[in-house]
Amino acid sequence: MSHKPTKEQLLQSAERVISIESQAVEQLKEQLNDNFVTACQRLIDCQGKVVVIGMGKSGHIGGKMAATFASTGTPAFFVHPAEASHGDLGMIEERDVVIALSNSGETHEVTSLIPVIKRRDIPLISITSNPSSSLAKASEVHLTVKVQQEACPHNLAPTASTTAVLALGDAIAVSLLEAKGFTPDDFALSHPGGSLGKRLLLHVEDLMHTAENFPAVTPQTSVKDALLEITDKRLGMTAVLDGNKHLLGIFTDGDLRRAFEKGINVDTPIESVMTTGGKTITADALAVDAVGLMERNSITCLIVVDEQNKPVGAVHMHDLLKAGVV
Repeated sequence: MSHKPTKEQLLQSAERVISIESQAVEQLKEQLNDNFVTACQRLIDCQGKVVVIGMGKSGHIGGKMAATFASTGTPAFFVHPAEASHGDLGMIEERDVVIALSNSGETHEVTSLIPVIKRRDIPLISITSNPSSSLAKASEVHLTVKVQQEACPHNLAPTASTTAVLALGDAIAVSLLEAKGFTPDDFALSHPGGSLGKRLLLHVEDLMHTAENFPAVTPQTSVKDALLEITDKRLGMTAVLDGNKHLLGIFTDGDLRRAFEKGINVDTPIESVMTTGGKTITADALAVDAVGLMERNSITCLIVVDEQNKPVGAVHMHDLLKAGVV
């Protein structure tokens, strides 16, 4: 008969599971050997794609493994072994490498594909808990992932074992990433959507205000006219440029408040009340770097400069927020 567990019982269960699974991952290091190196080398040398197959929980892990490979510079996809037996095997080419997952190494839907894979001379890497299994023996390279116990109290549901295989998959993916010299820019190309893609792909030039939308005045411009420029361009500031279009300073809402507190006349030249200099950034800088510069200096706008350090625009924190960079 079921009963309502106490808070302590729930926390104890969670702690036990996390402890068992963390130990399973930690013990993976003891199981790493030359086979891991060989498997990585086969994948580095692969001229096609990495095809991951697995049934049940292993299939779910395989799907994640393939997705991680694909997003970190190793083209890969997952094929369901049951579907492979009914036509999807045609997706696999001779230049590919197959990674087969099966805890027992005897999963029928997976082992039934071995004859075809071998006949087509496709390299086969297996990950099982049993190096004496049919799948392990048929593989060119076998990686053993054996755990002392599952986190399931009945030692039945795949828990610690699937976590360990997931960790091994990440270890392979990162090893390949580092071996191939995969860079953040490469990563961005496969993650164009969402905040991650925006942080890695968007540049200041994609968001900055230029030409007639860039607020700028001369040193002799009055405070009143500078205020009109700020109001018109709606960036809360204006750049102050000399006759050669070099940046002398900026005039912000904050400068305006301080000027009025001192009783400055609205006809006063802006050079008397502006902030000399100003924080700048180049147009080719990442938008996320603009965010960092603003946060470090507690400001909301940056002047964008070209290679000659001449102002060509401005970027505001609102633009970065709207674009999803922050």
